Amino acid sequence: MVNCCGLVSEKNEPVPLKSISVELQVRDHVASVSSCLQYVNEEERPLEAVFVFPLPADAAVCHFSARIGEQEIVAEVQDKQSARDQYDDAVSSGQQAFLLEESEESSDVFKLSVGCLSPGQKASITIVYIIELSVQADDALRFCLPAVLNPRYTPAVSAAGVPEVSSASVIPYTLSLSVEVRSSDRISKLESSCPLDPLEFLDAQHTHATVNLTAGHRFDKDVELFLYYENSHQPSAVVEAGASAAPSGSLMGDPALMISLYPEFPADVMSSLASRGEFIFVVDRSGSMDCQMHHGNDAQMRIESARDTLLLLLKSLPMGCYFNIYGFGSHFESFFPQSVVYSEDTMEEALKRVKSMSADMGGTEILQPLKHIYSQPCYPDHPRQLFIFTDGEVWNTKEVLDLVKSHVYSHRCFSFGIGEGASTALITGMAREGSGHAQFITGTDRMQPKVMQSLRFALQPAVDNISVDWTVPEGVTVDMLSPSINTLFQGQRALIYAQIKGQSSGKKEGAVTVKYKLKDQPVTNQLQFTLQPTEDTGLTIHRLAARSVIRSLELEERAEGADAENVRKRIVELSVQAGVSSAHTAFIGINKDHNQTVKGPLLQRRVPVAHMLQMSMMQCQPMRTCALGFPSLFSGMVVQRARPMALQMDFDSTMHYSMASSNSMIECDDESDQTEAEPLKDPVLQLVSLQKATGCWELNASLAAVFGKTEDEVNNQKTAQVDGSVWATVLALIWLYAFKSDQQVEWQFVAMKAASWVRSQKPDSLSQCVCDGNALLGCQVTEDMLGI
Repeated sequence: MVNCCGLVSEKNEPVPLKSISVELQVRDHVASVSSCLQYVNEEERPLEAVFVFPLPADAAVCHFSARIGEQEIVAEVQDKQSARDQYDDAVSSGQQAFLLEESEESSDVFKLSVGCLSPGQKASITIVYIIELSVQADDALRFCLPAVLNPRYTPAVSAAGVPEVSSASVIPYTLSLSVEVRSSDRISKLESSCPLDPLEFLDAQHTHATVNLTAGHRFDKDVELFLYYENSHQPSAVVEAGASAAPSGSLMGDPALMISLYPEFPADVMSSLASRGEFIFVVDRSGSMDCQMHHGNDAQMRIESARDTLLLLLKSLPMGCYFNIYGFGSHFESFFPQSVVYSEDTMEEALKRVKSMSADMGGTEILQPLKHIYSQPCYPDHPRQLFIFTDGEVWNTKEVLDLVKSHVYSHRCFSFGIGEGASTALITGMAREGSGHAQFITGTDRMQPKVMQSLRFALQPAVDNISVDWTVPEGVTVDMLSPSINTLFQGQRALIYAQIKGQSSGKKEGAVTVKYKLKDQPVTNQLQFTLQPTEDTGLTIHRLAARSVIRSLELEERAEGADAENVRKRIVELSVQAGVSSAHTAFIGINKDHNQTVKGPLLQRRVPVAHMLQMSMMQCQPMRTCALGFPSLFSGMVVQRARPMALQMDFDSTMHYSMASSNSMIECDDESDQTEAEPLKDPVLQLVSLQKATGCWELNASLAAVFGKTEDEVNNQKTAQVDGSVWATVLALIWLYAFKSDQQVEWQFVAMKAASWVRSQKPDSLSQCVCDGNALLGCQVTEDMLGI
């Protein structure tokens, strides 16, 4: 097995990636990312190299160039087929050429072709993209530089005689990353999953800062940055001047507007979360779920974390709702034939099955279980809430998203990407098309708090009749470029892009008003803004707006009854005009000034991106084949001789990855024996596991053990006139608030159910009960804190 990174020749002579340099510029909550990669052809013959790599799904690639010696070739956006033809013609005639294109199946996968690299020649490749930073549960803005591309699972397709991907045991190159932040809000802090140098502020107001990744970092995992502002929920508006060379009236020629809103729902509506609903949990049980959550010594297996999360979810559901749980892999199964009423009996039955869930269902085929779920009739007055957990990729991403979108009016979809390499196109796309919310659990992140935040969103009443109105001076009009807003959540950002047309000789102020209904109550949020363009922002807002329009057109193109050819022309026209990537365009660059054509036979290296490290394989169960994680273009690449069962990459057709045998899956396909889950180690989960569906606890030895007491010690402290279950429930609440307040986001609904149950019992001597509980557990918690 080859254990070198970079390209490898027939003699296993490496053409390594020498260095990676990334410059990240953040303005408020938008980032521009410039990545420069240095490669050298160390072979004795000319080379064509093909790289496949991930980018965030909503990124807008807006620049691609290559430098060969002193010659720089800046690529331009063209129709994809035309760009491919030009590239093929250039390479066949010995000219140096470069082609960058987006996968037709998934918007977060790109292919870079580097043609005619002479022996000993160096190539420096620069890719620039812009992206909106996502908002996290703690209000941080998250940026991720992806290092991993997981294989797209495709069922049973033969691929004999194709080179296989091997593991890389050593990463022989480093990553340099510099970050500059400019903000209208004061910067609180910047954290990372990787070591950083100290944050340096460049002004007294702490609105301009820089930081660098600590020297020597090995790019063996995603680099995540978390940026915190002091007033993170402050609405804002940015007006950007159009390009002087673009015609007036065009998207790029007129000023562009980006509005950032944080809806605040009325307190009286939010004080009582909706108790009705149908909650369907769809859990990936493919073989790769038997890999670890992260690379630390105490890391759980992904399937274990999913089991713990389902326990917490099942205990947090309100009485009277409906629920069901699906597991999927190469096939799927559900706990119940259809969703059942949530009760003590159904909850306990579900928990028994959760404990025995294993990563034993082969590959990743999510389309069929979704079709089955959508075929089930909804329950009147119980809005359907779909929770989807997956760590993988699917080759038919766009088909999945179209299916979710077609049922947007019957449900909300909350999606969770587990581990590095989960498809951003799939995860964010399902949430966007399903009017829900997406979360990514990477590194040492705990799954439970992120999932409970989404449950909080799911329990919020759905927002109806959303409208956006503009108030602008006479002579000015505003055209919305963003798709219609179909979902709003308390405290979550909503972005609106718009084009400003015309001019006003008088007032330079405008306003946007968002109106909607929440539990039949009308709500209005308004933001004032100036029509005066801000300082030069490099057309960032225009290109993000264009990307938003392109994505909407791509969805329209795939819809039934659409004039596909006409929509496609509009996509190509806008993509070329704005200089941003799309499914129907590509960046093409040809070195026409090269004095000498490349002589000799051209070695073609269609090189799949390498497995990140052997660590992923080692972290899976022994004797398994783990899901192959692929590092990105920003990582190295390896290739190995073909073997009978080989991994195929065919980007040009459908970007499928497949295995030679229908009985073998890319992901950990060997059927694992069902094993009983280990006892819960987390004391919070131990406590939660003992709670009844109604919200109460029973007084027994297991509960006492969570408190570090014996059953006799707990019984002896109880006031005689207090019921045992009331006493046990009050103790559980006191223990949570006193000792586990840092995990409150995880147990908040468990506590709400418990407090509601205590109030319903109308117990005597409740104050004395709380006092005795504090004495037993050695703490001081008030009745008001407990909500009873």
